[in-house]
Amino acid sequence: MTTDAQGNTITAASDAAVAAYDHVIAGYLRYRADAGQRLQALMALDGGMPMAHLLQGAFVMLAYNAALVPRARDAAASAARLAGTERERLHAAALHHWTQGEMDAALGAWEAIMAAHPRDILAFRLHHFCAFWLGRAGQMLRSVDAAAPHWSAAVPGFGSILACRCFANEEAGNYTVAEEAGRAAVALDPADLWATHGVAHIMEMQGRRAEGIAWLKGLEPHWDGGSNLLHHLWWHRAMYHLERGEHDAVLALYDRGFRNLDSPLTQAMPDLYIDVQNAASMLFRLSRHGVDVGDRWVELADKAEARIGDCLSTFTLPHWMMALAATGRFQAAARMLDAMRDAARGSGTIAPILRDAAIPVCEAVLAHARGDHAAAVAAMRPALGVMHRMGGSHAQQDVLEQLFLDAAMKAGAEEDARMLLERVAGRHPVAPERRVGYAQAARSVRH
Repeated sequence: MTTDAQGNTITAASDAAVAAYDHVIAGYLRYRADAGQRLQALMALDGGMPMAHLLQGAFVMLAYNAALVPRARDAAASAARLAGTERERLHAAALHHWTQGEMDAALGAWEAIMAAHPRDILAFRLHHFCAFWLGRAGQMLRSVDAAAPHWSAAVPGFGSILACRCFANEEAGNYTVAEEAGRAAVALDPADLWATHGVAHIMEMQGRRAEGIAWLKGLEPHWDGGSNLLHHLWWHRAMYHLERGEHDAVLALYDRGFRNLDSPLTQAMPDLYIDVQNAASMLFRLSRHGVDVGDRWVELADKAEARIGDCLSTFTLPHWMMALAATGRFQAAARMLDAMRDAARGSGTIAPILRDAAIPVCEAVLAHARGDHAAAVAAMRPALGVMHRMGGSHAQQDVLEQLFLDAAMKAGAEEDARMLLERVAGRHPVAPERRVGYAQAARSVRH
């Protein structure tokens, strides 16, 4: 048996197959758009490699598309059948749990792998991803802190450890540690999109808007060949411009950057969850500021209707609902809520998140769009303390907090507005009075 680039024993037909596997992993860690093509080449070279089948299933699950999950289940079964080591068997088990929606079991399997094999970068990175989309910053941070002592710049993939250390610490509010790690990763590789993204989050949280624009513009020449994470980076840049009131710049970034419908990345995955989140959340924010967004909601609403019943990505659901509500598709919105309620009666990790967070938030989105602001406040109030379980960063969850604040102000619910302002002031280093989505309410509400 041979080993991968990080020194983990791997079942493979040849050294060339292991090199091809390492090439796929590098593409995944660096958010390369050709990672899927790299995997196809690996499968052609060694169709009996268990970790190749594992990657097939993981790449499917990363898309958060329920229609594709049967393919991932098949891949998990193949990986389990072919596994030649205990580590590979644990990987197959983690993927199986993931496809069944048993996320605590999946996270536990990855943690078991990392405890025995702290340089298993795939287990580390999948754990980081899934813990994030469950709103578990503490779990992200613990895995980073456990793995970091076993890594150094001499080990391929070290930049990804630094990038994840950056993002986990940013979400936990440890901005100094986070920025040091993110900048170190970018110094190793200026094309490290995840590290670039982590530092952009820090600057967003700290109100460093001009610096954030310069950070992203300066690194953009290194982004050729990047995946859809590029769209999210352009969304971050648009967020800085939004705070500065530069709405034309925001719309230009929307149309030519993060929601460019002519882009090959968008055309390849036109309804990818993160792209939908970027687009809908920005249109909602712009609408709050009286900006005419034209017919940009329509294509999102079309895609939302087609995905009714797909509840894999709970944080995407309020964004689908925003699109349906903005285009007056209230019957489709009702069908979507019915499907969510059906899913909430199921088993697994997602059902209680739907029940406690996603459904009430979506009900609030719909009531807000219909002008029933008191109903929106009443629906969403119990979810405020748990909606982080839907996943999403502080910067992404912000749109939901703005929705609640807007509904509270329009309903004359001053105490609810004050509560929301205190909530965001307690977590965000920039005072509400200095944030465009909160300033007017902060001036209006009596302290």
